[in-house]
Amino acid sequence: MQTISYTIDQAREIPSLNGGFPFRLGTTSYILADDLCRNARFLARHVDDMELVLFDTGTESNIPDREVIKELAGIKNGSAFSYTVHMTAEVFLGDTDESVRRRSVISALRIIDITSHIDPFAYIVHFDGEMRGERPARDMKRWKEALQLSIEEILSDGVPAKMLCVETLDYPYEEIEEIVFRNGLSVCLDIGHLAFYGYPVTRYLDRYLSMARVIHLHGHENGSDHRTIRFLEPSVISEVVSRLKQMRETERVVTLEVFGMEDFESSLQIMSNFADRPPALSNCHALVGNNKE
Repeated sequence: MQTISYTIDQAREIPSLNGGFPFRLGTTSYILADDLCRNARFLARHVDDMELVLFDTGTESNIPDREVIKELAGIKNGSAFSYTVHMTAEVFLGDTDESVRRRSVISALRIIDITSHIDPFAYIVHFDGEMRGERPARDMKRWKEALQLSIEEILSDGVPAKMLCVETLDYPYEEIEEIVFRNGLSVCLDIGHLAFYGYPVTRYLDRYLSMARVIHLHGHENGSDHRTIRFLEPSVISEVVSRLKQMRETERVVTLEVFGMEDFESSLQIMSNFADRPPALSNCHALVGNNKE
């Protein structure tokens, strides 16, 4: 028998912001130091969506099997809770090594097939390059051609283009926007990355928000990214929420892309100031403090 313990005050009340915005508010599957299902059961009481942050190193993987998918579907069943799926960091759709690129496409399609049974709201995709910084590849032309081919192969398998949300990373999004636009893909507008790498948030909102199906919010502190939004400029949060409240006709997910209870709770407290209605409060101890198996 295992008792799960957490580093926060077990009796602390934290906000429940389900349905508190004209968009789905979510966070990652790494809030509790536990598996996907326990995170989903806990988060369904506080937010509208959980981002399944997946990995598959070859020796370790958290890609859900059939039983986990069945349990995740059961948690969602009969509620407004949803899932977004973040592709593994091992998917390199722009790799100019054809064998690596093909393996990446196959891996992406496998994840899409496995998770299709939980009817995800979106799939988060990185167009990673071989280098970090403003120029992600030595041969930009070949990199973009590889990306285009990979997207064509994924879409030819019947995946709806709008479900693929290509995330803003550390290079200018203009480098890949033609591929996104041409194929009818969606944008994952990562506000935290824009702030961290020094890109103009307002200009990116002007250009890409209408195509953004998913928005990521997180702060950075002392060079450490994906921290509580307490470390994101309040004016940035206000601008994002204000714009989204004016775009109620389109359903979107806003993910608090943080990892751990402390940053999650802090971010929820800040978001509660922007909610359309006062948040409910849930006792954390009553919900998860005595989980046993």
